[in-house]
Amino acid sequence: MFSGKRWFNLVLFILTILSTYFVGYLWGINYLFAGRNPEDISGALNLSLFLEPALIRLSLVYSLSLLVILLGHELGHYLTCRRYRVQASLPYFIPAPTLIGTLGAFIRIRSPLTSREELFDVGASGPLTGFILSIPALYAGLQLSRLIPALPRESSILFGEPLLLKLFVRLTFGPVAPDQDLILHPLAVSGWVGLLVTSFNLFPVGQLDGGHILYALFGEKMRKLVPGIILILLVLGIFYWAGWLVWTALISVMGLRHPPVADSGQGFSRRRIFLSLAIALIFVLSFIPAPISGNSLLDLLK
Repeated sequence: MFSGKRWFNLVLFILTILSTYFVGYLWGINYLFAGRNPEDISGALNLSLFLEPALIRLSLVYSLSLLVILLGHELGHYLTCRRYRVQASLPYFIPAPTLIGTLGAFIRIRSPLTSREELFDVGASGPLTGFILSIPALYAGLQLSRLIPALPRESSILFGEPLLLKLFVRLTFGPVAPDQDLILHPLAVSGWVGLLVTSFNLFPVGQLDGGHILYALFGEKMRKLVPGIILILLVLGIFYWAGWLVWTALISVMGLRHPPVADSGQGFSRRRIFLSLAIALIFVLSFIPAPISGNSLLDLLK
């Protein structure tokens, strides 16, 4: 009932600013205090810490940079819809008490896409924009990140590394020794989240961006791939990260079958073929089998 109310979009956006700002405090505390003497940390963790200028800056950096990435992703979809005169809502942001402060954002497309070319362009524009915005956040954030002696594994949350992060870490720090841990600056964390969101959306199934792209490329033939993709997600959830099982359930609720496009088209231009290859590379560089290590279904059952 709120679909036509722009104030609802604004309220969700403000709530997401607040939720990501609060999570930015946690990433800022981790960045400032990781590796320090526990006695110094316990003395510093009090209510006055929330007024610490350095921590406020880190929180703002995380929140604003992440919102720019997410907003860029959705505006990529929205502006492409406008170009084709397809009716679409403004972005809806989803605040959430998670380790990243949000469940992302989405737009609602209110009129049908009439050709494979339109479907491809709308589906591809979001992840392309989000990925491009994530790169400078990740790289610049790594220049501000630091190496410390390895922390005890039983008291640490270990986050997975996409291939692009591994490449940037190698360029910035060289080989990281086993007895060292990399503490990411909140700006780098926002770039990491941007890659995670990109890879989530590029899974080639249902109403996800990847589903739009695959349907635009192969039409009804893509339905033969859906069971295999769902099986891959289930295996990832069992052996790597249980969150994939939640993601599979959400995809199933949204619908595994892609609605047909009225005009099947006569084939793609070389530009779109090149973009499809670039998007496949983006998925490879962004994908994280276990965003949080040690949280597979098998680990949780133990």
